[in-house]
Amino acid sequence: MRVTVAPYDPQWQTDFERVSRDLSIVLSGVDVLAVEHVGSTSVRDLPAKPIIDIDIVVRPDGLPRALAALELAGYVYQGELGINDRHAFKASDDQPRRNVYVCLDGCLALRNHLAVRETLRSNTDLRDEYASVKRALAEEDLGSIDDYVAGKTTVVQKILLAAGMSAEDLDSVAAANPVGRDRETRGPAYGRLMSHDR
Repeated sequence: MRVTVAPYDPQWQTDFERVSRDLSIVLSGVDVLAVEHVGSTSVRDLPAKPIIDIDIVVRPDGLPRALAALELAGYVYQGELGINDRHAFKASDDQPRRNVYVCLDGCLALRNHLAVRETLRSNTDLRDEYASVKRALAEEDLGSIDDYVAGKTTVVQKILLAAGMSAEDLDSVAAANPVGRDRETRGPAYGRLMSHDR
């Protein structure tokens, strides 16, 4: 398989803003703390798979209402997909293609997403290194999406360390990720929790 990695497109931010407005209507009456644009499409000048990643942040007591509201609006609930406190939804349309997640405030997945986003926005060297790895992987025939995730392990680990992630959190991220082929080392794929690839 080949993974499509497209050059950065300002339309991604516009798409996020439109979906965020739609979600605010869907989730009216739900105590939503934030709707965050995360993943590579949220970082200017970073190539990405052209799929918008969105984290809806709620407190634990708001989770049932958020899940129910999204299902009522036509989103298909897919469960946590192995990542604690991050609930995945598939949209009923691809306008735009998107992954929507409901995350509990303070959970590791959310902290990870935000820390990596902010690090890549502020550290151009890491952003460019990550971009180079993603483009190289997009040129390869891969066995599965897990190979793509595993191929990013080394650079994503550097990003997480630069973001100040604790050793305990890094271990938790590693435990949540599949073992796969890595270009430089063989070990857990740190990228999945950050990048939403599945």
